[in-house]
Amino acid sequence: MYTTLAHNMRPTTIREILGQEHLVSKGALLLKMVETKRPFSTIFYGPPGCGKTTLATCLANDLGIPYKIFNASTGNKKEMDIIIEQAKVSDGLFVIIDEVHRLNKDKQDHLLPHIENGLLVIAGCTTANPFHSINPAIRSRCHILEVKPLEVNNIIKGLTNSLTSPRGLNNLYKADDEVLEKIANYSGGDIRYAYNCLEVCSITATNNTITMDDVIKSNLQANSQFDKDEDQYYDTLSGLQKSIRGSDVNGAMYYFAKLIDAGDMESLERRLVTTAYEDIGLANPNACMRTVTAFQAAKVIGFPEARIPIASAIIDLCLSPKSKSGEIAIDSALQTLRTHPLPAPRYLRLTPVGLEEDEKYQYDRPELWEYIQYLPDPIANQQFYVPWLTSSYEKALAQNYERLLKHGRTNNIKALNNQKKKA
Repeated sequence: MYTTLAHNMRPTTIREILGQEHLVSKGALLLKMVETKRPFSTIFYGPPGCGKTTLATCLANDLGIPYKIFNASTGNKKEMDIIIEQAKVSDGLFVIIDEVHRLNKDKQDHLLPHIENGLLVIAGCTTANPFHSINPAIRSRCHILEVKPLEVNNIIKGLTNSLTSPRGLNNLYKADDEVLEKIANYSGGDIRYAYNCLEVCSITATNNTITMDDVIKSNLQANSQFDKDEDQYYDTLSGLQKSIRGSDVNGAMYYFAKLIDAGDMESLERRLVTTAYEDIGLANPNACMRTVTAFQAAKVIGFPEARIPIASAIIDLCLSPKSKSGEIAIDSALQTLRTHPLPAPRYLRLTPVGLEEDEKYQYDRPELWEYIQYLPDPIANQQFYVPWLTSSYEKALAQNYERLLKHGRTNNIKALNNQKKKA
């Protein structure tokens, strides 16, 4: 049966693993686990193609214990029961659980006592951050280890090995150094993708030599696509927002370019409109409105043309002055509310009871409104809004705010009404 180069080059022992020095180098945790023959349950998390399942398989091989692979997305309870029975017969079993974050509650409850008593040692593999996506009951019984994307030099090393390895291309082909570097850069840290690219290029190669012409003929594409449910997607959205906050227009354009492939305009709109009001806010309110308008246009025309109005909005937000005063003000008010859940003063209520006419809020006296105390008495002098003087617009707001604070406010509505009448 034909098997792919990526499959054939899969490591079988810890010492064959590329990269991941923090886990498999001398003195590192997994190597110590093998040396001491003391396995414990783990969760490996990281992006696709970085070697999570391979690492788990190598660990089982080096420990010399039988293992089974269970896919949490497609596996059912019956398969799980078979694994548990096998574990009882063999006095323990190493179980590699792919997509471990997709284990439903029933499956988790079924596994928990067997993980707890040591009958099953699991190695869960996931592209999702386990601190967000995995049930705390499972998480608390496992040691969480990050598996990092492979660096370019690791991937070049893997490709070079594959050219000569009997399990790989077995010296049937040669490749220029620039070809291997190009493929490694295309791979985005995914070694499987790199092996697949090299294998495709070998099909078009002449004279058993893979050249840059073969890379061009093979129509290779950079591996920038990712599932919008994966951490990498949300990390990219986070990179976009932080680039805007840091006024790095080039960083923002790069992360936006990555997100275009996902085609998820709804998440992009939600993140960018939030960013506009959270990070730019009162420093440039018009930029906030232009962001909303840009997405109205983007939804009418759709991708790929939608990239144009969205890019303009991102550039606008990046290079605008920044102010988080709006977000900070409401967060401060919420914090005070949790410790001081107070009713509105009687004179502000919709239908105040027991007040004389001149003690009530006067709807026809706008000249009085800015002298009235609106906060409840116990927090009457609380200030939630602190201006950010990063733009002429908010500086103007701050000047008016200072004027209002200077003349103060009162809860003596009767005196205020009568005083202003005499004046």
